[in-house]
Amino acid sequence: MADYKHPEVLVSTEWVAAHLDDPNVRLVEVDVDTGAYEKSHIKNARGWNWTTQLNDTVRRDIPSPKQFEELCSASGITNENTVVLYGDNNNWFAAFAFWQFKIYGHKDVRLMNGGRKKWEMEQHPLTHEATSATRTTYHAGVPDGTLRARRDNIFQVLSGKPASLVDVRSPDEFTGKIIAPPGMSETAQRGGHIPGAVNVPWSKAVNEDGSFKSYDDLAKLYGALGVLPDKEAVAYCRIGERSSHTWFVLKYLLGFEKVRNYDGSWTEWGNLMEAPIEKGEAKAAGGTH
Repeated sequence: MADYKHPEVLVSTEWVAAHLDDPNVRLVEVDVDTGAYEKSHIKNARGWNWTTQLNDTVRRDIPSPKQFEELCSASGITNENTVVLYGDNNNWFAAFAFWQFKIYGHKDVRLMNGGRKKWEMEQHPLTHEATSATRTTYHAGVPDGTLRARRDNIFQVLSGKPASLVDVRSPDEFTGKIIAPPGMSETAQRGGHIPGAVNVPWSKAVNEDGSFKSYDDLAKLYGALGVLPDKEAVAYCRIGERSSHTWFVLKYLLGFEKVRNYDGSWTEWGNLMEAPIEKGEAKAAGGTH
């Protein structure tokens, strides 16, 4: 991990195993729901439900500062704690939580490289015991809007602002063959992608065990499609969780200065009135966007 631009934001499974009882570490498992966590989890880990706790289901937005403060306070997290996140689906939802922690200014938050998948593959122990948390008073910082793309930011890119649009969905989603993966309920009226976007599926950034590929491999992967650190990058997917994974790769592992996660993603853009789309394969890298 030493080759990454910001290796301090990743910890190994071995590091977590050695810090399970560290009083300054707060371990949080973040999944699409808490079903797997309730069956078993890493000792002392809190369990967060991505669907209900990291989203405002009424406004379709991320939690407000007050909501985020309440979630952290109820979980026994202070602003001074080292927060280590891990989860299912190769850390999609853990990366989304990491992104929110950075939006609200938490200084020391990290991902466990490989997530729950790697922990289980290495046969580290899991527990069924509930994790108790002593309530704290957490203070969210002023939201950092530079980490988040909204639809107006996308229209600015389509109007000529230099930026790489990185669609991290599967090729079938990107081309418009399908609108959503099988069994997924969040969908859109139209299939396709944002004009000028390049398709780099999130899965190409990880190894078989869920850990991130090397710096050199990642730099080649994105660089081959013109996604370079001297230009702003905007990652998107369908509902913002896979793209937060790619946002993490670009910003912290490759060291891009300007990276945004468009969490509205295709469920917003594909339903948005007057928003242009393209279908079919991506155009060659190096276009106007």
